[in-house]
Amino acid sequence: MHTVLIVLDAVFQDLRYALRALRRSPGFAAAAILSLALGIGANTAIFSLIDAAILKSLPVPHPEELLQVMMGTQSYVGYTNPTWEHLRDRQDVFSGIFAYGRWGFNLASGGEARPVNGVYASGQYFDTLGVHAVLGRTLEPADDTRGCAGSAVLSYGFWQREYGGRAGVLGKTISIDRHPIRIVGVTEPGFTGTEVGAAADVMAPLCAVTLIGSGYPRMLDTNFYPVGWLQVIGRLKSGVPASQATPRLKALAPQIYQATLDDSGLTREDGRQLGPQDRDRYLQRTFDTYPAANGISWLRREYGQALMVLMTMVGVVLLIACANVANLLLARGASRQREIAIRMAVGGGRGRLMRQLLTESLLLSGIGAALGVLFAEWGARLLARFLDASLDLALDLRVLAFTASVAILTGLLFGIAPAWRGTRVDPQSAMKAHARGAIEGTKLGLGQVLVMAQIALSLLLVVGAGLMLSTFWKLISLDAGFESGHVLLVTADLSSGHYPRERWSAVYREMLDQLRAIPGVRSASVSYITPVCHCRWAGEVTIEGYTPKSRDDAMASFNNVSDRYFETLGASIAAGRDFDSHDTSTSPKVAIVSKSMAQKYYGAANPIGQHFRIRDGNITGGPVEIVGIVNDAKYGSLREEPSPFVFIPWSQGGVPGPLTSFELRSAGGAPTALIAGVKSAIAGVNRDVSIEFKTLSAKVDSSIEREKLLAALAGFFGAIALLLATIGLYGVMSYNVARRRNEIGIRMALGAEQSSVLRMVLREAAILTGIGLAAGFGAALPATRLVASFLYGLQPNDPWTLGIAAAVLAAVAAMAGYLPARRASRLDPMAALREE
Repeated sequence: MHTVLIVLDAVFQDLRYALRALRRSPGFAAAAILSLALGIGANTAIFSLIDAAILKSLPVPHPEELLQVMMGTQSYVGYTNPTWEHLRDRQDVFSGIFAYGRWGFNLASGGEARPVNGVYASGQYFDTLGVHAVLGRTLEPADDTRGCAGSAVLSYGFWQREYGGRAGVLGKTISIDRHPIRIVGVTEPGFTGTEVGAAADVMAPLCAVTLIGSGYPRMLDTNFYPVGWLQVIGRLKSGVPASQATPRLKALAPQIYQATLDDSGLTREDGRQLGPQDRDRYLQRTFDTYPAANGISWLRREYGQALMVLMTMVGVVLLIACANVANLLLARGASRQREIAIRMAVGGGRGRLMRQLLTESLLLSGIGAALGVLFAEWGARLLARFLDASLDLALDLRVLAFTASVAILTGLLFGIAPAWRGTRVDPQSAMKAHARGAIEGTKLGLGQVLVMAQIALSLLLVVGAGLMLSTFWKLISLDAGFESGHVLLVTADLSSGHYPRERWSAVYREMLDQLRAIPGVRSASVSYITPVCHCRWAGEVTIEGYTPKSRDDAMASFNNVSDRYFETLGASIAAGRDFDSHDTSTSPKVAIVSKSMAQKYYGAANPIGQHFRIRDGNITGGPVEIVGIVNDAKYGSLREEPSPFVFIPWSQGGVPGPLTSFELRSAGGAPTALIAGVKSAIAGVNRDVSIEFKTLSAKVDSSIEREKLLAALAGFFGAIALLLATIGLYGVMSYNVARRRNEIGIRMALGAEQSSVLRMVLREAAILTGIGLAAGFGAALPATRLVASFLYGLQPNDPWTLGIAAAVLAAVAAMAGYLPARRASRLDPMAALREE
């Protein structure tokens, strides 16, 4: 105990002395702390996002027991309800298992939608997860039965926001798509479902999907193909290892899929049964399991690799900050040589002095980390809004432990070398040097090495920033094949209007006529797939005289569009005609194809008037005449390459879904000015239909959010790296000029011109910069491959980007070196000699 007290007393002594030392050098302390706060704060901010999106476990008991069940490696293919029910009844791996489907619920009673994130969940959802209600109860198996009246559980946050946390909410109803659902409970704080980044506000039983609106009456009984809408998670039985889950489920797969096929068949969304080939492919499906302790996250798929790249970048920023602070400490150590010499002369051991200097370094990093946490809190929440994701960014033990570890490691990283260097002092020589008014010692070789390392690391970040900014610029400036300005997208949901399925096409046509009559609308259209939706409706085409090399070679993308669709989007028809009123459900089938499809399947021949067929499974449709060719456009995403595309007239495309999109081009004003007229026009057809608005420009922008995030942050980190490298080079060159003041004075007294002194100092700065750039190039060439998948329109080792990054860094370094060089060239030689 006595020994512990002695150690603690020594530590407190070191801390008190360190605080006094920092107070004596407020400029040094501020510069060091600010550098560290930026470096540590950036690392903490990015790690907070990684923690929330990737590492954090679901707030449920024993999350490590949870496994997601997927159809083999097809992680994006969901289950249909019949498949889920057979899996639930036949599996012997899980003590509890549930299915759920994310859904957008609309709380509005009509008109513009009030969307909230919802979940349809099976009755075992809460019991399997082990989540309880803070008010009322959770969903139970009895709530999820065919013909249910519907019940809802609210998330704690939604209950607070929407109902002010009032207990009287129990038993009341919440209107979802104009259908009243009784509220039975509120979940515990912190639980927002199993989807990370998409917090569920309202949770309803699966059976309620047939109640809410009229668009999904067959969702529970139909085995849709090729995709379903449910995800499945189970909790392992006691004694069943995770490694046995997949083999046991795979053994059950044939009988489960066969039973589903026997009971429910295999059905397209439009109700048609599919043929033997599709049945064979369906029966080849299997099961696989993956850990679900951290939930299921679209953020991991979309941003996981990007976050790791950003984590690498902020790590480099921190290294540059460490080198910068180490240089500050080296320069400060040289000015403290007399102090250290005196302490050594009166008996202070080198080890004791090193401990004192390391304490100062750790204190700096501790203060920098504390400020960095504040910066990280603000930065992480800003980034979460940038991602349009609901994440739990509360500081937890893992984030705090990360920050503390980084602070300690940083303090040691930038503190050990200066402490070792600073205590290599001969007391007698140091005292004499101070008596002469000089700062002597060995050359600042370590400082120069640190500056070169800063320049090399800065080049890495500046090159990365250049690649990301170039990619973003290329995406926003490319010719997408359509004009996104002045176009308003209106999404209408007929399921809230309580129309029977057979009326949908006619209602959409009536709405389109009303929208075209709105003052200020130059043209309007309706389509099944919204432009730039990152989605695809694909199918096979059969071209007379063309033999496909594979099934993929015969694939084309499809969309169901009305007349004036291309006019509204600003896409140009290269040949032939647009759809018109003569293209009806009873007239001969026609299509407009993309230029890529015309070139691929018809070569130099004119495809206008030619016929092709659309193959759906084993069913090949009748001949479809090509009446037009439209120039290629980025209908799916801005990154997509031109590919075969088929546009089918709205009247011939079959029964659409209850959710579709209208496109309106304004006559010249802002497209949002049309919203009031759209609301009135839709209400004139049916007040109950819910609608949502978004401009096409905003949709295009949101489609490249990841690239925007990477460009913004890479540019920011690159700017910080440039600033720190500039400060580092300026500091070293200023220190060298101060250290060599007497030498420079003697040179000038002996006849050296100002220009030669200027060149001498600039030459040293140029050598440091050149070596740093060479090392940076050597590291950049392989490192840029890490970001290759994020680039568009350029290669990782793009020579222009590398050249411009080097030129920028060289120019900044030249400015940083010029100021000390000019100061040296204007030195008064007599004053310098008098000091000597």
